[in-house]
Amino acid sequence: MAKLRKLTNSEIKVRRKSMDVINNYPRNPVYAVCDNIRSIFNVGAIFRASDGAFITKLYLTGYTPYPPRKEIDKVALGSTLSVPWEYQKNPLDVVKDLKSKGVRICVLEITEQGRMVWDIKKEEFPLCLVLGNEISGVSKEIMDLADIAIEIPMLGMKQSLNVSVAYGIAVYEMIRVINYKDS
Repeated sequence: MAKLRKLTNSEIKVRRKSMDVINNYPRNPVYAVCDNIRSIFNVGAIFRASDGAFITKLYLTGYTPYPPRKEIDKVALGSTLSVPWEYQKNPLDVVKDLKSKGVRICVLEITEQGRMVWDIKKEEFPLCLVLGNEISGVSKEIMDLADIAIEIPMLGMKQSLNVSVAYGIAVYEMIRVINYKDS
């Protein structure tokens, strides 16, 4: 069996898309809405995962912190420049606008009708993944507008993950379905 060799930073850098390429490259049909996320560091991590998953757009709403903030930049590592994003005070305005454009609204929340994150289907895209507040979750008003609820199975004693960790898992599962899974 061949030994594994870690790539050098310069070898990894060659694989990265430049901003010119990024701006002319088709994005994945995933939007994300941050509904009153309180941690500035979670916002930075959400930007970074959004860049990696190459989503269409990230919406920061309510009292969610937004750039420019050094704390966001510290975690985002430049992805605030590569991810299309927008701040809007009212998350309901964003959700209603996306729905009117044929985008399904998917909440990452534990519900009676929820399904596991891996049960998303290719034909359900374009899709907007809504992330709720770290304590209270997705607001009732957005829940009332949602088309789909997904959750991540928790096998231990805790019922949820950190919002940025949960987002990373969910958005990458969506990208897998869009790009790599025959369904």
